[in-house]
Amino acid sequence: MARKKAFDNKDYITALSICNIALIKSPEYNDIKIFKGRLYNWLGQVDSARDNFEQVLVKDPEDLEAYLAYIDLENWNDHYEQALSLTQKGLVYHPTSTQLLLKKAKILLNLNKPIEANQVINQLLKIEPTNTAARALGEKFRNETSKNAIGFTYDYFYFDKQFSDPWHLGSIDYRRQTKIGSLGAHLNYANRFNRSGMQYEIDGYPRIMNHVNAYFSFAYSNDVGIFAKYRGGTSLYIALPKSFDAEIGFRYLFFSDATWIYTLAAGKYYKNWYFVARTYLTPSNQNISQSYNLTARYYFGGANDFIALGVGTGISPDETTTDILLNSTYKLISQKVSANYRHAFKNNYVVSLTAGWVNQEYRPKMKGNQIDAGMSLLYRF
Repeated sequence: MARKKAFDNKDYITALSICNIALIKSPEYNDIKIFKGRLYNWLGQVDSARDNFEQVLVKDPEDLEAYLAYIDLENWNDHYEQALSLTQKGLVYHPTSTQLLLKKAKILLNLNKPIEANQVINQLLKIEPTNTAARALGEKFRNETSKNAIGFTYDYFYFDKQFSDPWHLGSIDYRRQTKIGSLGAHLNYANRFNRSGMQYEIDGYPRIMNHVNAYFSFAYSNDVGIFAKYRGGTSLYIALPKSFDAEIGFRYLFFSDATWIYTLAAGKYYKNWYFVARTYLTPSNQNISQSYNLTARYYFGGANDFIALGVGTGISPDETTTDILLNSTYKLISQKVSANYRHAFKNNYVVSLTAGWVNQEYRPKMKGNQIDAGMSLLYRF
């Protein structure tokens, strides 16, 4: 009844009276004392709130809810050092409490200690990689302290039958965090079919509203055959309840004719895992070509610390290293397996290693194997 008065009616005085009556009947009921302390805090009676939390912690120094409420009291009143001291005491008894760790990270940011805050965020994400609040706080930290990033990638492709020479692909990348989201520019190079070519690309991940983000890209190359003349696309990402997310979008390729490809994806976070299933649908006069991919990521740290395994069929337009193979009048059949290791270190660096195997139909009823390996290095500043 006290909670109903407080939350539904904002009647804190009546809720406080109900708590006092309940404590006469059950004077040792800590949860009532903690709620009473929160009521005093909302009423601006800081000393009375503090007294209730102290009573609980003297009796039970391990009471997690008392620590959380007491920390909120000090934090909301800009007593950051006192709030930090309380988180330290609470973590002695609850070292893996993600609630305490998240509060500690926020307090450290308020104290202008971003490096220490980031260490706590990474510690939290090792315990609970799907914690969206910690991920958002970590992204905020990176955006505020590292608005720029430069990087390079290199990929090597070997074919046992389809092509006599290997492919070499590379890129130099620049990314900038802005108020509307992340914007990037890429200079892409490829050596394949005994020819070299360049491609120029821009992309972005603008924020639309809470839980809704977008993606766009556009690329141009004068070396048609090595790259598509034009390549572009856009997607809408939506964060859904219960750790689900979804994506809907399209991709566009132009060699000598235009190809439109539509994509749908659904993802789910579960403990340290993220699973995503995706399809690409390419309509034509005869039928609809389909590509399916399933990827599983295991997070062992922050957002850039994971191992991923993928399986799929067909050619993906988002795999810019092989989208050139979509320039075919015959809808090629392929099965593929891929692996990716990604790790952030020293706060500013992210390294990624990739490997894959594809059993590719390169002519009707004729198949060959493709093996690829790649690496990338990103520096944020």
